[in-house]
Amino acid sequence: MYMRYEKYSEERKQRKRRRRRRRRIVLLFLLLLFAAVIYVYGQYQQGIAKSRDKANGGQQTYEFNGKQDRFGGTNILLIGSDTRGEESARSDTIMIAEYHPDKHSYKLISIMRDTYVDIPEYGKNRINAAFALGGPELLRQTIKENFALDTQYYAIVDFEGFVQLIDEAFPKGVKINVEKEMTEYINVPLKPGMQHLNGEELLGYVRFRHDAMGDFDRVKRQQKAMKEVADQFASLQTLSKLPKLIGVMKPFVNTNLDTSDIIYIGKDYLAKDNRDIATLRIPVDGEFEPQRISGIGEILRVDLEANSKAIEEFLKQ
Repeated sequence: MYMRYEKYSEERKQRKRRRRRRRRIVLLFLLLLFAAVIYVYGQYQQGIAKSRDKANGGQQTYEFNGKQDRFGGTNILLIGSDTRGEESARSDTIMIAEYHPDKHSYKLISIMRDTYVDIPEYGKNRINAAFALGGPELLRQTIKENFALDTQYYAIVDFEGFVQLIDEAFPKGVKINVEKEMTEYINVPLKPGMQHLNGEELLGYVRFRHDAMGDFDRVKRQQKAMKEVADQFASLQTLSKLPKLIGVMKPFVNTNLDTSDIIYIGKDYLAKDNRDIATLRIPVDGEFEPQRISGIGEILRVDLEANSKAIEEFLKQ
């Protein structure tokens, strides 16, 4: 009987030790979680403080009624605008970024700004006029009506925010191969060859369009730069810097995306082994015709059916 009691007593002691160990593990986990939350919040606020003085004041609130597309992805309408110039109302860059949470895939569609489309309630015009006429919601409606593609979210990116983000994320610059000399109308002299570009230089690189191919080559450079920035950002193992970088960018970005969603998408991308970003340009080759229209200027008259089909096939892959 004594041996049975001794065995029972030892089992009780072991159970108590296991319970104490579990409590310590849970407590340690909660402490680490709390520390992580404090760190993320602190980094995020530090980033905002760093950019606040350079931002252009309060952000405008926009209506946006987008829905998830029929392919199951999360689509974000990316609009590049320059508040430093006189033509800040028109969108300088129009892209749609698709993140598919099930496939963990990333895709990027660039719509050339001279694409000639029907703007709801305004008639025919270049697609970049839609943003000037009715903000991101009218641009969303225009894309949906002409190309059968809806977007859930929007992000209007101020070019100053682009510069700030690049300089913060890449103190030594973004490594990129500049194809040719570029100086005209971009305020920075760029020489051909592989080099590291700071924020202002990279902005000039993606905006340059004063060559034989004009906006076509500019769209190529924009997609190339986006992929290089994403790839080099991931290779720096900068997951811990992500909250601060989002804080740096936030004063220059008007978006209906929650900060937590941005961090989640960014973390998912950084955690991937295969970080390839598939790209598409609209209009696609062979499905447009350059023209000039009095009162509007140079336009691209596109085959809407063929280009809508190209978008559908691209997103279904």
